[in-house]
Amino acid sequence: MRFLTQKLVRALIVPIMLGLSFSPFVRAQDQTQSDVKYRTIQIDGLEIFYREAGDPENPTLLLLHGFPTSSHMFRNLMPALSDDYHVIAPDYPGYGFSSMPSVDEFDYSFDHFARIIEKFIDQKGLDKYSLYLMDYGAPVGFRIAAAHPERIESLIIQNGNAYDEGIDNNFWEPIREYWKNRDAVNKGLDNDWWKNVKAAYQKPEMTNDEALRFLLTIGATKWQYTNGVRDTEMISPDTWGHVQPLLDREGNQEIQLQMFYSYRSNPPLYAEWQKYFREHQPPTLIVWGKNDKIFPAAGAHPYKRDLKNLEFHLLDTGHFALEEDGDLIADYIRSFLARELN
Repeated sequence: MRFLTQKLVRALIVPIMLGLSFSPFVRAQDQTQSDVKYRTIQIDGLEIFYREAGDPENPTLLLLHGFPTSSHMFRNLMPALSDDYHVIAPDYPGYGFSSMPSVDEFDYSFDHFARIIEKFIDQKGLDKYSLYLMDYGAPVGFRIAAAHPERIESLIIQNGNAYDEGIDNNFWEPIREYWKNRDAVNKGLDNDWWKNVKAAYQKPEMTNDEALRFLLTIGATKWQYTNGVRDTEMISPDTWGHVQPLLDREGNQEIQLQMFYSYRSNPPLYAEWQKYFREHQPPTLIVWGKNDKIFPAAGAHPYKRDLKNLEFHLLDTGHFALEEDGDLIADYIRSFLARELN
């Protein structure tokens, strides 16, 4: 009996001891998940939902999410960093758990999102902060950084674009045509990426509006999370399980189409953002999923032209790099911020 008891103790203790060497994400989920608070704040009559963790006296990292997700994409990164950093991640209007006014009631645009986030920053009293920018978070965050360079301590860029090279690919071709004419038919849809969509819908003369609505379907959402990853079995269905019901809300497709159209306002600002990089030289960490078909690595390399204090990593994963390489990214962020902010 004593022998069996010792075996039982070893069976219990050994996994616990091994767990002490697990990645920051595992430690975060097991030990500090309760540190994340789920809050709302009133801005211009809207409820803006946000996640917050860590001591506000510590350096602040403001996390700005991409399409079609929300602050949910940072659910594991936040507790992984919150012991040393104040981490805060809002949802834009129409995304996640923030208010979702209709397109007739609210100006869905990147300019407006930037103003909303600026007001969020002011209400939260964030005087100095680093920015984590991903996908849509990049044009929102770069507007803020260029307008308030004195507030920016560093940039962390993950599959977020500021150069023409980043959107000069098949995925963006019909979107760029949509910017010219929202009633376009079959414009930019005959390349290798989009012709598969037309074939699936059996529509050889598909409108660009119909094509872009495909990006709001469960198939496209799953593709965004799984394309380019090393192991699809490592990607939790909780991702699209969170995102898709929000996309499927009545009126949300119109919001997303408006944001696709509003993206046309970003390329004309690239020169301004690049000037900000050159003149202010914010310390920058790039952690980029190199297999991303939306924002491929071609959009990551040009940052080297303008930023001198740049740490650059291309990761062997896809668009939502945090899902597969979250522990690695957390380690990169820790070492980068410890070096740049101390």
